[in-house]
Amino acid sequence: MSLVESDENTPLLRGDITRNENAERSRWRSIRVMYFTMFLSSVGFTIVITSIWPYLKNIDESADASFLGWVVAAYSLGQMVASPLFGLWSNHRPRREPLVCSIFINVSANIYYAYVYLPSSYNKIHMLLARTFVGIGAGNVAVVRSYVAGATSLKERTSAMANLSACQALGFILGPALQAILSFIGETGVSVNVIQLRVNMYTAPALLAACFGVINILLVILVLREHFVDDHGKLIRAINYTPEERVDVAPEVEGDIDQIAVFTSNVLFFVILFIFAVFETISTPLSMDMFAWTRKEAVFYNGIILAAIGFESILVFLVVKVVSARVGDRPLLLGGLILIFAGFFILLPWGNQYPKIQWADIENNTMPTTTPPSNMSLEPTGCPSEQTWCFFTPVIHLAQYITSDILIGVGYPTCNVMSYTLYSKILGPKPQGVYMGWLTASGSGARTLGPVFVSYVYTILGPRWAFSVICGIVLAAVVHLSAMYNRLIAFSVRHGRIND
Repeated sequence: MSLVESDENTPLLRGDITRNENAERSRWRSIRVMYFTMFLSSVGFTIVITSIWPYLKNIDESADASFLGWVVAAYSLGQMVASPLFGLWSNHRPRREPLVCSIFINVSANIYYAYVYLPSSYNKIHMLLARTFVGIGAGNVAVVRSYVAGATSLKERTSAMANLSACQALGFILGPALQAILSFIGETGVSVNVIQLRVNMYTAPALLAACFGVINILLVILVLREHFVDDHGKLIRAINYTPEERVDVAPEVEGDIDQIAVFTSNVLFFVILFIFAVFETISTPLSMDMFAWTRKEAVFYNGIILAAIGFESILVFLVVKVVSARVGDRPLLLGGLILIFAGFFILLPWGNQYPKIQWADIENNTMPTTTPPSNMSLEPTGCPSEQTWCFFTPVIHLAQYITSDILIGVGYPTCNVMSYTLYSKILGPKPQGVYMGWLTASGSGARTLGPVFVSYVYTILGPRWAFSVICGIVLAAVVHLSAMYNRLIAFSVRHGRIND
């Protein structure tokens, strides 16, 4: 009798095991698609970041450093508006819909960016609009994060979020590296007259980002499937997008979300993204002013530096996955903020050596003039004389700049992964699309205000004031985190379902 029962039940059991194994494989394939989506999103942003300033000056001489702040901020402004909307969309419909839509917008915007030189006037406005639409397309980051949070258990979450950040960092490596390589095309490049396209060191990166976007769309359509698991890792639902299936909102989970912890997480994430936006915005103008680099040199060298920071970040993420399991997420977040403070503090100017002034003979103590030398082919280098602080603010040395890059390259990725890992744990197993949308919007708001802030303060008052204010903001974030430290705990821990 037992033999008969065994024969009858074995195929069923094997069928269940097979289905579970297939679902598990499908879950991790889909998570890896999200990793790749984050990677491509990062590449699409960083591949042009070091060339925006020289490209802007190339197409419109009326643009100044203040307008550069708006151009850089436009990306984040678009992302800030779009993120909650894409997050809301992903809570009620298959996630492939907002993903495909957002990536298509991104592809179109990068093509637009490659053509902003074409109009006869208002070129800088066209660049502003192009970057805004690229940012709108990048609103899918909220969808990516909510998917990974919903498809992983509490135990898997930190590792998965660290992998997500590592893919983002890898994009930060490849993006500037590709920009540095493409800088050898030069400003002239080649022209494709049939479509009135000029492929040069400024447009080629955007076109390459558009190609990456097309690949991303295909992966989302062909590979991505919906998977939801609870905090213990038990599969709740798996959606395969067959015509008969409909995506419902996940089952209600008992217990409320700590809104004060949510607010604190958004504030901290805002500060983290704000200070990094300041750093990436000011790097090119600062290096051109302090080290007398040409436009091409600034694009090339800063591309290498940002790529090195990205590589450093990947190493940080590998270490974070191990260390967080031993010391927890909150101590790492606090330590990362302290490193960021040290990085900006080192950038404060000191000493009695001053930067080279454009068209000025410093050695002969002659005053700068607005008239360039007779050799008009020579590009002006050094600190512009219209920035009056250049005459009395000590130069920032290359060693200071590199040391700051190293410290921020450790502190920022640590804070980044820990902030939204903690956030996803605070939210728990409830649908996270809208909440992740608000977190992304918070970071985008920081990326909007950061470039505008630093462009104006740096242009008018100089690096001493700009970096002093940043140090004050980071200190305030450390105090805020310390005050709210005990509230930043996982949903399941707060409600006694899992021990901390």
